[in-house]
Order: sequence, then structure tokens, then C-alpha cells
Amino acid sequence: MPNVVKSNFLDELKTRFGDPRRIGTSKSLFVLGDGAARVYVRYSKVHEDGSTFFGLRDVDIRQLEGHNAFLCFLRDDGSEPLFIPYADFEEVFRSTQPAKDGQYKVQLVSNRGPLELYVSRQGRFNVEGYVGFTTITQSIDARRSRDTRDLSHAQVQTLLAGIGHRKGYDVYVPENNVANLDWSLTRRFELRANIPAGFEDVVSVLSEIDVIWVAGGRNDIEGLFEVEHSTSIYSGLLRFNDVFITHPRVSRFSIVSDDSRRSVFSRQLFRPTFRKSGLAEHVAFLEYANVVDWHARVAQK
Repeated sequence: MPNVVKSNFLDELKTRFGDPRRIGTSKSLFVLGDGAARVYVRYSKVHEDGSTFFGLRDVDIRQLEGHNAFLCFLRDDGSEPLFIPYADFEEVFRSTQPAKDGQYKVQLVSNRGPLELYVSRQGRFNVEGYVGFTTITQSIDARRSRDTRDLSHAQVQTLLAGIGHRKGYDVYVPENNVANLDWSLTRRFELRANIPAGFEDVVSVLSEIDVIWVAGGRNDIEGLFEVEHSTSIYSGLLRFNDVFITHPRVSRFSIVSDDSRRSVFSRQLFRPTFRKSGLAEHVAFLEYANVVDWHARVAQK
């Protein structure tokens, strides 16, 4: 790891939380305060295509279990560190096997869109809400906590629509859902009334998808979101699959649900039908608390 990147990061940790202490002989595992949090620091160069590659050692991952622990990803492009609560992904790593070298292979990808964590053989997970020190600061500071309100299906739709609008997209919500949107959560704006031209062969499928982001002026679909509040994750993946095999240029899909369904998402996503079509490589999991954090961040810009 380049000394300047790691040194600057550790200096920032010291300023915010006191001296970070190494755990055992590891050069990447640290404890903050009197056991307030554990941080597993990984670094990657950002390649020309924007991709990053990280290896998470199984032996280190085990040191995070049962603690208030974070996977911390650093990149050499000056971007803010990413703090992902390990508890949110513990089941994901338990459900797969490390490579022969004892490491789980992961990537951070954005492709001009939301930042996503790709875990080999488990899928993509939206981690936009974990950028910066907010998550770990709130976790350590008992007076503050991430907003984990019991959001309704319509409220999640509203926040996703608001994020899309703030990011400059036209937003489509199914006509029969529009009246249920909660405009107290985001600034009201005009929704798109129809599915963009060029998708007539799947318009019946698209018209049922909870939130669609459309690039204004281009009629390109930039994001599809299915909020699986109580419905089957598999049914949402089937709708995505219909769109993907018909229009493979559409490549950003998100299943949005409570974090307790993350492992269900991984199991369903890697069924043979979705591996065969290629959809498994293009769907991310986005949890409700992350939606709240993401909306709060874009609303401040």
C-alpha cells in the first residue's frame, strides 16, 4: 500500500477517534478507542477504466465477527474512504468460499453511476451510502445513529425517485403508485408520464417496475429499481431478466429491500437462469438504510 495513502488515512483516524491500534501482527486490522470499532483497511489502485480490485483475507475477516467492525476501502484517486459495516455483509461472505490464496475477491465499480461493491459469486451491492466517515462516526457516537425508520414501500419509492431527480434524471413511477408517494420526504418534482421510446417490446414489464431513471433527452434507461418490501425477490429478478435479455444495453438494476434479505438476494441471483443470461453480473442489492443515507447526501448538494 502506498505509504502516503495509508498514512494520511491513519492520521485522519487518529484525529477523529484517537490512535488506531493494530490487532495482532496484521498490518491492515485496527481497533479504535476502547474496542469501539474494528477497521479492516484495504487499498487498490484505480485503473484506467475506473475499476479497483481488493483481496480480503479469510483469516482477517474472522477477526471482525462479533464486533462493531468495518471493511474500509481506500483508493488512490483522492476519493473518500468507504466504510462498510461488516455485519451487513457477514452472511454474504459466509455463503461463498475464498479463492485458493485464501482471499475473497471484491471490486468497487461505478460506471458513471452509483458506487457498487462486487463480491465474486455473490453479486453487486449498492454502497453509495457508506462513502465517507459518517457511518463509522455515527456507529461510535451513541448519541447518533443511522436512520433505520420502518419505511413503507411507497416511501422507499419516493426516496429513490428523489435521488434520481437530484442526479439529473427523468423519473418514472408506475401510474398506480404515484398517488401513494410521500412528498414530505423529498422536494416535489414532475414525474415522467411514460416509458421511453424504443422499449415497446417490454413496455408491459417496465411499467410495473417501481422506479426507473431515464437520461433526459436521450431516452436511455440508466437505472431500474424494484422495491421488494414483502414481495418475492425472485419475481423482481425475473422482470429485470426480461428487460436485460431484450435490451442488454440496460445494465444497471437494483433490488431494494431490508438488509435481512441480503442473503436471499444472493441465493436467488445466482440461480442458473440468471447466470446463463448474464443478469447476475448486473444487479445490485440496496438496503433501505442505505437509500436514506444516499438521499440525505445528494439532497445536501
